[in-house]
Amino acid sequence: MTNVSLSTILAYWSNRLPNGTIALVHEETRVTWRELDAVSNRLARAYLDLGVKPNDFVTIALPNGIEFVAATFATWKLGATPQPVSAKLPKFERDQLIELCHPSLVIGVPDEDHPDCMSIPIGYDANGQTDAPLDERIADSFKAMTSGGSTGRPKLIVSTTPARWDVDGEFLGFQTAGSVLIPGPLYHNGPFMWGMIGLFKGNQITITTRFDADQTLRIIEEERVDTVYMVPTMMQRIWNLPDEIRTNHDLSSLKTLWHLAAPCPPWLKEAFIDWLGADVIWELYGGTEGQGSTTISGEEWLAHRGSVGRPGPTCKMQIVDDDGTTLGPREVGEIFILPETGQGSTYRYIGAEAKAMEGGWESLGDMGYMDEEGYLYLTDRQTDMILSGGANIYPAEIEGAIEAFTGVRSCAVIGLPDDDLGNVVHAIVDAPNGDVAEEDLLAHLAERLVRYKIPRSLEFTNEPLRDDAGKVRRKQLRAERIEQT
Repeated sequence: MTNVSLSTILAYWSNRLPNGTIALVHEETRVTWRELDAVSNRLARAYLDLGVKPNDFVTIALPNGIEFVAATFATWKLGATPQPVSAKLPKFERDQLIELCHPSLVIGVPDEDHPDCMSIPIGYDANGQTDAPLDERIADSFKAMTSGGSTGRPKLIVSTTPARWDVDGEFLGFQTAGSVLIPGPLYHNGPFMWGMIGLFKGNQITITTRFDADQTLRIIEEERVDTVYMVPTMMQRIWNLPDEIRTNHDLSSLKTLWHLAAPCPPWLKEAFIDWLGADVIWELYGGTEGQGSTTISGEEWLAHRGSVGRPGPTCKMQIVDDDGTTLGPREVGEIFILPETGQGSTYRYIGAEAKAMEGGWESLGDMGYMDEEGYLYLTDRQTDMILSGGANIYPAEIEGAIEAFTGVRSCAVIGLPDDDLGNVVHAIVDAPNGDVAEEDLLAHLAERLVRYKIPRSLEFTNEPLRDDAGKVRRKQLRAERIEQT
């Protein structure tokens, strides 16, 4: 075991890999380990001058690119905790997160956006600083990721893992000094983890500005990628390419394709297994909270079609009914997880409370069952959360934004099936006077919601959607609309 602090891990690999070895690739830019170490040292000194202290939160609102990664490592070099958010997050939503975590610095926003908080814009220049190494510091938490919530308010999921890594340890099949491709947004937990852990293991990381199916295959070939992170929507878009494009790339370097964040249609998974090989396709189920997870290889999946695998050695899982009674094999109930290290040992919430039962077992809101061999199968969400393109979307948040618009009495937001994204957001809007213009409502939402949360379709009614207790029957509304299609 070789535990290296994240404040010194770039120097660790810079001193061990051949001079000139590439650490990061983004579009036409290639950055060596030594260059990444130097630029993050300069940024760290600039952040220090701006008031960042050990264990502070640093909000990083930057798009995918070299600057995002450099800012993250600069934060670790000060013993602080990176808190990534979407660069496209509306100020209204970003304000709520800043109110929760009180960061000492917000990176990637105009100065006037947050007058009560120190901030710097995208493209910040720290060239006046020295790139000499800083004293080693280790943050108590190496990441603080954001999530929506069933209440419509965002929350922070703060890891309890300190900012260090065992560079010799095996983790999800990552190679050492290999080549990893991250075609997803780095502010999401999955791409962030796969990208950063790839760097912790000395890999070259290629990141894209946004996902493009043909570009993804081209990068795998050109960069000799051995590990790639995907969500099922990405896989489907690749599969929808014309055969002459999809099969016109040398993908022989690929050892592991990880897919997660949303259920994968069995036909699509089987198609990828037939195409790339069962030993290449791996799936992980778990939450940002890190209480526990399952993994399954392509070979196992063929023997347990539809399963997401068995719980790993660091956790226990059980299926329970509404009364909290543990269910037997193939009985559907809510999935509860308990880490071997105990409740609260892997994360803490800011802005939310965990759903827990006696003994410290916690739920992420998923429904499923286990077979006789302990393999887990997901069936549905217990909550009304919408999974769209691998992103978690909470109806209450969107409904709150819609109901803030003049002329709206109530609304219900549901997810409707979509071949590409899995689900798309549909809003049923109760406007009793009939005076709400669709274009005006969408303009209002664009100021308050990130783009992927804005409804793809709107439906107007003058009938109340909620009962006297303020409840809305989203499942029934969804079922009715699916039946009508």
